[in-house]
Amino acid sequence: MKKIVIVTTALVFFMLLVLAAGCTQPAPVGTTTPSPTATTAGSTPMPTPTSESLTPGPTQTLPENWNIEVQVSSNGESINPQITVSCQGGKGLNFIQQIDVTVTRSDGVVENGIIAKPLTKGKSVSLTSTTAPGYRDRAEVWATTPQGDKVKIYDSYVPFRTYN
Repeated sequence: MKKIVIVTTALVFFMLLVLAAGCTQPAPVGTTTPSPTATTAGSTPMPTPTSESLTPGPTQTLPENWNIEVQVSSNGESINPQITVSCQGGKGLNFIQQIDVTVTRSDGVVENGIIAKPLTKGKSVSLTSTTAPGYRDRAEVWATTPQGDKVKIYDSYVPFRTYN
């Protein structure tokens, strides 16, 4: 009986340690140099410094039969911050040739990624973002129509973390 109590107490103690360890994230130390990251679908993004504007511009609407939905979000992780753009479906899945993604980070670095054909629901690309407070990264999403025209379907700031 005494062994069972000791083993149970030890298990509960270790479970509490595991839960406590999962609730903390170390803060980033210093500045990091931008490095290319692998994408889940498409080419490898190549960060390049630029003088691109961080102000979002107007977007266009695709015709109803080519409509495609995308979701743009930040993972909110301070160790490996990423902006993920994923295809969420739509009538244009079979017609849109590719989805181009451009992330203009607040530190001036621009990264590009591509979600190539065949487009399926859930296919995505992730690009590096910034984490410093007050920084806002801009994401632009372009859809290539069957005629080869590029249409900007998303252009907005993507906050590092949101608290609801």
